[in-house]
Amino acid sequence: MPLRQLTIIGTGLIGGSFALALRKRRFKGRIIGCDREPALKRAKKRGAIDEGFSNPLVAARGSDVVLLATPVLAIVDLIERLGPQLPATALLTDVGSTKALIVDRAVKVFGKNAGKRFLGGHPMAGKEHSGIEHADPDLFQNAVWFFTPLPRQNFKQERIADFTEWIDKIGARIIILPSDEHDQLCAWISHLPQMISTALAAALVEEFGEQASLLPAGGRALREMTRISASPYSMWRDIAISNRKNIEDALLKLEQRLAHIRENLSTRALAEEFDQAHKLLKLYSQ
Repeated sequence: MPLRQLTIIGTGLIGGSFALALRKRRFKGRIIGCDREPALKRAKKRGAIDEGFSNPLVAARGSDVVLLATPVLAIVDLIERLGPQLPATALLTDVGSTKALIVDRAVKVFGKNAGKRFLGGHPMAGKEHSGIEHADPDLFQNAVWFFTPLPRQNFKQERIADFTEWIDKIGARIIILPSDEHDQLCAWISHLPQMISTALAAALVEEFGEQASLLPAGGRALREMTRISASPYSMWRDIAISNRKNIEDALLKLEQRLAHIRENLSTRALAEEFDQAHKLLKLYSQ
């Protein structure tokens, strides 16, 4: 059965881009937004939503799928608030950047029916700027969309199948893995790069101060490494809290690697580090 109505709670970059992506691929159902009033006005002006409500319980009413597109800790809270109020036929899903805490809360709220009522998800897509103003209908094209299944979850179940079919239609590549493996992987491939970029940008400001105008001389390499340092703390705070152990482990291993490089700037060990690093491009090409 086609999705007749979908609610997106959080009409910012990810939620707004998802709505626009559905529009571009001729989604015929209604799209309801939930956010603060100014954000809803901007989302409606861009054509992302048909109607908007600031109350999530009202916004979710009558929807086949409810997508939570807020920061992680807000997702956890919304599962607690919305879960008991949604009809058994509705699917609750999310786009949270960490999954273990979210999945655990869904299991507590839905109990033995969690596999039928909730689907944990995380699109590996984004920009350093937030808000519906930066939403892009092609944001998910060729991006990975992780799903973290619950025990005995059936991806052929009607609502789950309907929703994942649309993930495929918007151009994303679905990868399924357990929530704990997702969080450990994302600590390395997403969260660590953000912390590196943030630390490098902060160190450059501290080191050069008023002479920071000279930094563009660093060219493309420096721009690429510091671009995501513009990402909002409001989003990354929840990621750091909910995936702290994995991020700490990744940071510690990187610190040890940097210390090894620092101690071997004049030895053959530096060349060995470059050789090891070059293997990554070969792995990418496989």
